[in-house]
Amino acid sequence: MELDFAKFTKYSKPGPRYTSYPTALEFNDAFGYDEYIKKLQTQDSSRPLSLYFHLPFCKNACYFCGCNVVFTSKEDKMIRYMEYLKRELKILSEHLDCKRDVIQMHFGGGTPTFFSAAQLDEIISEIKSYFPNFVADAEISCEIDPRHINEEQMRVMSEHGFNRVSFGIQDFNEKVQVAVHRVQPYNITKDAMDLARKYNMHSVNVDLIYGLPFQTLDTFKETLSLALTLNPDRFAVFNYAHVPWLKKTMRKIDETTLPRPEEKLQIMQYTIDFLTKNGYKMIGMDHFAKPEDELFKAIDKGELHRNFQGYTTKGGADLIGVGLTSIGEGVDYYAQNFKDMPSYEAAIDAGKLPFERGVALSEDDMIRQHVIMELMSNFKLDIKRFEALFGLEFKKYFEDALLDLKPFMEEELITMNNEYIECSPTGTLLIRNIAMPFDAYMKRHAGSDKTFSKTV
Repeated sequence: MELDFAKFTKYSKPGPRYTSYPTALEFNDAFGYDEYIKKLQTQDSSRPLSLYFHLPFCKNACYFCGCNVVFTSKEDKMIRYMEYLKRELKILSEHLDCKRDVIQMHFGGGTPTFFSAAQLDEIISEIKSYFPNFVADAEISCEIDPRHINEEQMRVMSEHGFNRVSFGIQDFNEKVQVAVHRVQPYNITKDAMDLARKYNMHSVNVDLIYGLPFQTLDTFKETLSLALTLNPDRFAVFNYAHVPWLKKTMRKIDETTLPRPEEKLQIMQYTIDFLTKNGYKMIGMDHFAKPEDELFKAIDKGELHRNFQGYTTKGGADLIGVGLTSIGEGVDYYAQNFKDMPSYEAAIDAGKLPFERGVALSEDDMIRQHVIMELMSNFKLDIKRFEALFGLEFKKYFEDALLDLKPFMEEELITMNNEYIECSPTGTLLIRNIAMPFDAYMKRHAGSDKTFSKTV
């Protein structure tokens, strides 16, 4: 796939990643605790559940990281968090029908495997005591730092049905690793991969990031070649989002060492060509997978979904977020837990869920959410299906948005007729830009370049 670098540079502007719509910036206090509890209590019991658990601890800071992390090496902090997690589950069970089918569970962080094998076993057993109905083909996954995984931990996860893991690599070049404060030699990652295969993790993803300090096209070529020898099932290759005004650790990165946009585009071009030549197919803006992967079957059927865990085939579920800073999602709401530990603990001590803020979706939000998520997931919008779902005339309702889409049509990044909007292969790489005209909140943030990361 040949990219027009000039065209891409032109479209480089701040924009959301659309893991939700409305985005987390729109979460507010108007959606209160009582309203959230009512949403949980009145959920459709025929809808399955997706569970997300945030295990926030890391030993050291990786300077590129945008996650909500607690840095510690103290065992007592982790034991204390486990106790609060158990208490949160008990309170949750008083408001939610936990007997519903669970089709997905994900452990994120932080470094979930910072917890010992025995601690992981305790956490998972507690979860299953409240949520007994995991379906046979449930997707159960964990983010893993290869520097913090051992055989006993992998065995525990395997015995509990975990079948997917994601390894953070980011870059194998030592100079880059030192600059971002994450030194991780190849052999450590290889050992972790061997463990995952031994314990039947049937899908292993590796994360790479381009746009980090001291990266060049040549150094990233070496990283890709080394990563390929691990034979992962999926690659996630992210564009580094440098937002030092939001993440203090990013201020430790010397901005003069970051590759220029032109070099980042060359890296992206090479990555696409390299992985495609080596048997992977591209999914959207940052994912690659082997052709037999279930993600492709979902795209063919127009059934790929996007949530806070990224792309998934497990749609139609209510997402329940548990733990510090976790986000949940229902049919018509988003809800987020407290981000700081004292507030999180105080809520649970008071017998409440640690809910801080969220947003109840208006009818317009739900209409726009459908369009944006369809485009972000399947890179195509079925206009007739939209009109049947909402009883609206698409081109009339989105008259303003369609005017903003004209440049994309003129540059053949999208095709549009009365039946569908469809992205070209190059257009899928600019999908955030293509989705933005449908975002009713973008005008509110248009004057600020310190709200979102750059799209390219």
